[in-house]
Amino acid sequence: MDAPLNGHTYLDFNSPLSDGKAHELIGSLHLGAGATVVDYGCGWAEFLLRAVEHEPNARGLGVDSDDHAIARGRANVEARGLGSRVTLELADVTTWQAEPADVAISMGASHAWGGTAETLDALRDRVRPGGTLLLGDGFWERPPNARSVEIFGDGEFGTFAELVDLAMARGYRLLNLATANADEWDSFESRWCAARERWLLANPDHPDAAETRRVVDDHRDGWLHGYRGHFGFAYLTLARL
Repeated sequence: MDAPLNGHTYLDFNSPLSDGKAHELIGSLHLGAGATVVDYGCGWAEFLLRAVEHEPNARGLGVDSDDHAIARGRANVEARGLGSRVTLELADVTTWQAEPADVAISMGASHAWGGTAETLDALRDRVRPGGTLLLGDGFWERPPNARSVEIFGDGEFGTFAELVDLAMARGYRLLNLATANADEWDSFESRWCAARERWLLANPDHPDAAETRRVVDDHRDGWLHGYRGHFGFAYLTLARL
């Protein structure tokens, strides 16, 4: 486990998402036979792999700039026998060129495009007319406290309703929405920290131990004393007009 470089060891998805909700979101995509699915900012592509497994004739492409995540994803592609239907590319999502897809996915990747509005605009060109976008993005459940603003900034996110209104104003129609619940958030944050904590237990004298401990302590402080209960995460299934 290479915890100083990759703390995703115990995460299924790189967002606060349970198995059950992932299944429901995949169902909301209504994948048809032969559907093309492109995940921009796929991480290790677990959601993409499950979507392609759900529709046996679908084909998937995942793009991400994290080489550790792509390596993990490619290993999973081969282990699950999906090499003929799924391709993962190590690249910048903002410059990657692909044919407009039947379904595009962007979960927690709006920072790459410069914000939610920019993401909606960029991905609209990457989805065929009548196709579907699954957007995972943040919003404020409650007004942010000072620690939350320090982590996420003061102006990038709005309320849940404002996130939906923004998507509608950018040329989409809402097909389905869901939000991460408290259990999903706590599971996600606990697993994020646990990868590093277990590495520290096994490597207390490693040269990177002090910096790894600082990173995980700062993250835990931001979660528990900052955005827990304030920052939410939404999953919007959107039809591209």
